[in-house]
Amino acid sequence: MAREPRTPGDESAYRMRAGRALRACLPLLVVLWVFLVLYPNPLRLVVSLQRLADPRVDPAAVETLAEGLPSDPAAIEKAVLDGVPYRYDWEAYAMPWYFPTVDEVLKKGRGDCKARAVVAGSVLEGKGIPYRINSSPTHVWVDYDGKAENTLENPEAGLYEVDAQTGARSLHLPQVSLTEFMETFWDGFWPPMPTMRKVLLVAGPVFLLAIGIIRPRVRRRATGNSPRYTPLNSFQPSEKE
Repeated sequence: MAREPRTPGDESAYRMRAGRALRACLPLLVVLWVFLVLYPNPLRLVVSLQRLADPRVDPAAVETLAEGLPSDPAAIEKAVLDGVPYRYDWEAYAMPWYFPTVDEVLKKGRGDCKARAVVAGSVLEGKGIPYRINSSPTHVWVDYDGKAENTLENPEAGLYEVDAQTGARSLHLPQVSLTEFMETFWDGFWPPMPTMRKVLLVAGPVFLLAIGIIRPRVRRRATGNSPRYTPLNSFQPSEKE
């Protein structure tokens, strides 16, 4: 059975509904675009969150490194910090935030606080030295008895702690200033981001927002300039004079 042809009124209503649907989806499309630019493979973010919740140390992977180090946790931590140059995740893994494995850190030879913490934890584990892996909104580090505190590594700044020996996990309310958090986030997010990612990150939302703004205006102008539809039955035959 053939469909009835659309009238200009039906076409106008269809376009209005499509426009409203597009505008309603714009925020979701912008968020999706930004997320995919930052994480083309979203699984890597999921894996990173799992590793943060349950850091996987690997004493076997650092066995050679551990043999040349003393059994002093402070000396071990210093050796790891010296041996793993600090690099943001953008520079090491082409992502804004990533929690690597010990093997990935040793292969790259560099990394941020998460990379250093998991390597140091592996050495401490191999030597049987008690330790904990602690994290705050801005930092991840190894903690052990007698460790000197600083502004980044102290109990007040900690958010989530994992005790390697007992497996106990604890959550705390961290005392980190919003200014410090924003500065740390910005330093690791925008300056080291590859230029092409910056272009894509900005261009995508601008393009999507432009479509949402321009299309309704074009449609309104087109509707205003087009002749109105007049039903056929409204035409009445004129009387002859």
